[in-house]
Amino acid sequence: MIDPVTAFAAVQSAVALIKKASETVDDVASLGPMIGKYFEAKHTAATAVIESKEKGGSSLGKAIEIELALKAQRDFEKQLQDLFFSTNNMDVWNSIKKRASEMDRAIIDQKRKADALQRLADQEREEIAQIIVIVVLFLILIVFILFLAIPEFRDFVRAVGEYLIQNAPQE
Repeated sequence: MIDPVTAFAAVQSAVALIKKASETVDDVASLGPMIGKYFEAKHTAATAVIESKEKGGSSLGKAIEIELALKAQRDFEKQLQDLFFSTNNMDVWNSIKKRASEMDRAIIDQKRKADALQRLADQEREEIAQIIVIVVLFLILIVFILFLAIPEFRDFVRAVGEYLIQNAPQE
């Protein structure tokens, strides 16, 4: 698991690179690879934040750093949007946001499916464990009954044998 603060540092690095490059390029299309790296770093940071929250509560200082970094990301994306709009590339920006939204939805769906499969696997393991416990208890019960029944059966066979011997026809 990556530390959220480290992940946000990668985001800030991508932001600085895009800002520097945007001052020297005429076409926003040339920023594509850098913007792609930004959104990849943003995704990594978002994943790190989620994992950090699942792992357990973080300290107040770390929480403040994370929230400030998230705000900086929102502010930068607004600047990035303004850059696309000012160069008359609104449709490109809207397509980017739409595709990102679709990808986020796909990731969420994939995580839900993985969670459902994990729950199903856990349930199957639990059912198998219950079946094994029942079979073992049943076998123990059978062994216990046989343990009690064998001496009784031996006595019964001995009594029947003695009865047959006593009442056998005499030649």
